[in-house]
Amino acid sequence: MTGIREQSEAARTIVLATHNPHKVEEFQHIVARTRPDLTVIAYDGPEPVEDGVTFAENALIKARAAAEHTGLPAMADDSGICVDVLGGAPGVFSAYWAGHAKDAAANRGLLLDQLSDIRDPHRTAQFVSTIALVVPGEASREQVVEGVWPGRLATSAAGDGGFGYDPVFVPDGQPADAERTVGEWSAPEKNAASHRARAFEQLVPLLERL
Repeated sequence: MTGIREQSEAARTIVLATHNPHKVEEFQHIVARTRPDLTVIAYDGPEPVEDGVTFAENALIKARAAAEHTGLPAMADDSGICVDVLGGAPGVFSAYWAGHAKDAAANRGLLLDQLSDIRDPHRTAQFVSTIALVVPGEASREQVVEGVWPGRLATSAAGDGGFGYDPVFVPDGQPADAERTVGEWSAPEKNAASHRARAFEQLVPLLERL
C-alpha cells in the first residue's frame, strides 16, 4: 500500500522549472484555483542554457531538463513583454533587456526611456506567457500553450506589487478613470487575470491524466 500511495502522490506533483521564487509562488496560487489536487514544487536542479529564439522553444528546454532531472512531470513558463512599436521586443529578451544581470529596475527604466517620446495611443503592449508541459516515461508527452494579456506601457512605474515589468504595464479593460499598473494590483487580482493564468487555463484539460 505504501508504494501505491507514493506513486499516487508523485503523480499529483508537478515540478515548475524555475529558480524564481516569485514565479513559483504565483503559479502555486494559479494552479490552486483550478487544480487544488496538484502540488507545484520548485525545481532545484541545474539550469539549462536557454538558447531558443521563441518563448515556446525556451519553455520546452526548461521543462525537458526538469522532467529528465526529477523524473516527474514538469511545467515551464517562458514569458515577457512585447511592445508593438518595438516590433514585439523585448519579447524573449525581456529579462535581459538592460544586460545579463537580470536587473528588473534597469530593464523597466530602459524600456520606459526608449518609449519616452511615444504618445499613449501607440504604447500598446502585451504580456505573453508560453507554458510547456513535459511528462516523462515510456510514452513521453509534450504540450505547449500560450496566454496573452493585452494592455499598454505606462509613462512611469507605479506600485510595488508583482515583479518584472508589472509596475509599468497597464492591462486593458479597466475603467478609464481608475486604471492601475499590475504593480498596483493585489496578488489575487493578478493571478486571476494574468497571461500565466490565461495560459494555464488552456493547460488544465491536458493535465487530466496527472
